[in-house]
Amino acid sequence: MRQKISIIASMIMIAGSILAGCAGGGQTQQQPQPNSPSSGEAAQVAASKAPQIFRANLTSEPSTADPGLAKDTTSGTVVRATFDGLTRLDAASKPMNSVASDVKVSEDNRIYTFTLRDAKWSNGDPVTAQDFEFAWKRVLDANLGAEYAYQLYYIKNAEKVHKGQAKADELGVKVIDDKTLEVTLENPTPFFLELTAFYTYYPVPKKVVEANPKWAFEAATHVANGPFKMTEWKHKSKIVLEKNENYWDKDAVKLDKIEFVMIEDDSTALAMFENNELDWAGQPLGGLPVDAIPSLKESGKLVIHPKATMYWYKINTTKGPLSNAKIRKALAYAVNRQTIVDNITQVGQVPTMGLLPQSMIVKPEGYFKDNDVETAKQLLAEGMAELGLTKLPPISLSYNTTDRHTKIAEALQDQWKKGLGIDVKLSNKEFKVHLQDMHELKYELGRLGWNADFNDPINYLEMFRDANTGNNDTGWEDPRYQELLKQSALEGNPEKRKELIAQAEQIFMDAMPVIPLFTDVDVWVQSDKVKDVQVDGLGFIDLKWASKPE
Repeated sequence: MRQKISIIASMIMIAGSILAGCAGGGQTQQQPQPNSPSSGEAAQVAASKAPQIFRANLTSEPSTADPGLAKDTTSGTVVRATFDGLTRLDAASKPMNSVASDVKVSEDNRIYTFTLRDAKWSNGDPVTAQDFEFAWKRVLDANLGAEYAYQLYYIKNAEKVHKGQAKADELGVKVIDDKTLEVTLENPTPFFLELTAFYTYYPVPKKVVEANPKWAFEAATHVANGPFKMTEWKHKSKIVLEKNENYWDKDAVKLDKIEFVMIEDDSTALAMFENNELDWAGQPLGGLPVDAIPSLKESGKLVIHPKATMYWYKINTTKGPLSNAKIRKALAYAVNRQTIVDNITQVGQVPTMGLLPQSMIVKPEGYFKDNDVETAKQLLAEGMAELGLTKLPPISLSYNTTDRHTKIAEALQDQWKKGLGIDVKLSNKEFKVHLQDMHELKYELGRLGWNADFNDPINYLEMFRDANTGNNDTGWEDPRYQELLKQSALEGNPEKRKELIAQAEQIFMDAMPVIPLFTDVDVWVQSDKVKDVQVDGLGFIDLKWASKPE
């Protein structure tokens, strides 16, 4: 179904062995047991039945366990383990049927008819087409405050519903019966079945949500339809997930339990891994201490996994000296990205002077030179003159607390001081607070990364289409940029569409509401006992097929 851009095979690495049966919905064939096992065989059978428990560090408290509100990788990890969509991504980031047993697409590629299989919620209630309809309309209700609501804009009238310009009943979603859902799109969208695998498109249990709006914030009231169910949530400390006996594909689920701790200090988490207290340390779940990377790499224990992810600093463009585009560009041009990837990140990150990661890039040479301090000085002088300033006041740089983020922030602080004479104050925050402050524009410079939700440039460009889009966080928008994105949605010719996207990216980089640093990779270490954890080319981790036999 992916007609535009696919991730090349070399971009895909799977932790453990290649997944058996992944393309067939994740089901694996059961091996017949001998009628009269010997004592040795009996011992092997008993060992195979020992509880399989996967332990890892999430680094910080998830902002939510509600798929309609999830907006970050930490929350996404929990939601992806506990929920299931119409489709689910395989190891190559391609969609396969999941809750939907069948999908039919109209000749004009605008109407999708999903047939749902017999599936249940963790409380035993059936998963119905009404649950999907309810979930999507709920996300588009502006009162919910879903920052990913724009991901549904591909559905007919979704944007109008979200902005109060149309009634919810006008949304292009129709329940034919309990097991049949018809979806009408605004325009043909080749990656729509990838979108239905993303958590904003997941269903929520209509009866449960209507009865208790806070259903997703405690384990005791959390109800899900995925491979695992939540049984414990000690806030800012621990989350426990257990195998969901009501999951439609439960035979494919090998883990009995997942235990997530929340340790902010990467060195502590690595020490716990080395002491056999954790089975996984590092991304996509948490981080690794920067100073440990060389020795882990040399030992052969480090897994390095390319992904469609950008590491950048967003800029609050609405006030202060950073409202000036020339000053924003001066900060971007003065950064020495090569030094950062060589001396801090150290595992193959690629300096990137544009909005898009390497797998989607439309202008490989970038929109400016790395470490162009002389041009940066000129732009800074011009920008300050436009604002009537003779000296730039100190700038605050915010980031969430991990070892890597700290060292990168300190490097930028040093580079801007030496190259431009700018004083930068560092402000590290707990991740949930950091995200909220950025969303409310209570910052000047703020660190974030962006994992692609699907492998198409529009996934990056569309978040900056409107100033009030949930994930914009910069206050920037541009009418011509908006128009180019609308044209690209209607353009059926791939090359013409690429040109429209390039024009839009040029406008964005001329305005510089974001300082791009590098295309990122995931790095981690894992127990030799852990098998079949799926980490795809988008950086998503899926524990559905994981195992940890003792």
